[in-house]
Amino acid sequence: MKINKKIILASGSPRRKQILQEAGFSFDVLVRPTDESFDPNLTPELVPEYLALKKLESFKDYDENYLVIAADTVVILDNNIFNKPANKAEAIGMLSLLSNQTHKVVTGVCIKNGDEVISFSDTTFVHFSEISQPEIAFYVNQFKPFDKAGAYGVQDFIGMVGIDKLEGSFYTVMGLPIHKVYQHLKAHIQF
Repeated sequence: MKINKKIILASGSPRRKQILQEAGFSFDVLVRPTDESFDPNLTPELVPEYLALKKLESFKDYDENYLVIAADTVVILDNNIFNKPANKAEAIGMLSLLSNQTHKVVTGVCIKNGDEVISFSDTTFVHFSEISQPEIAFYVNQFKPFDKAGAYGVQDFIGMVGIDKLEGSFYTVMGLPIHKVYQHLKAHIQF
């Protein structure tokens, strides 16, 4: 899509980059250091949008010639947030808990268009069938999902063989609800 602004993706996620590219957008990737801490009393579903807004705040110096997109994704099970695993043991533990369960994936998005900020989130419910410990160990050893919320990628082995039901957008789970991004851009920006 051709937008009369320079688009900046404020995320180092290769999956978000892939989604935007495959949707036909031209953009640059620029990541600025952001403190990703949040109040533990914040409702888990609000955390991704809050963190996306924090990422966007470091782009205050970008004027109306730029469109900056920031996003954050969390996995939620039983009101607990599963962030990126710190190590192999944590990844195995997360996947063991997600096995044979339905969890929520919430991706928050903030878009800066000059001085205007558009903020929203999207939720998808994901059900994993029962995943064996050898399958989990194979996945963690082969795919090293340490940069992924909940220790998995929907597009990787564990998502392909383990997810038997998904209610919502596949792309929200992958890290960017492109259908909603597009709808908001279409409503607020000249194509």
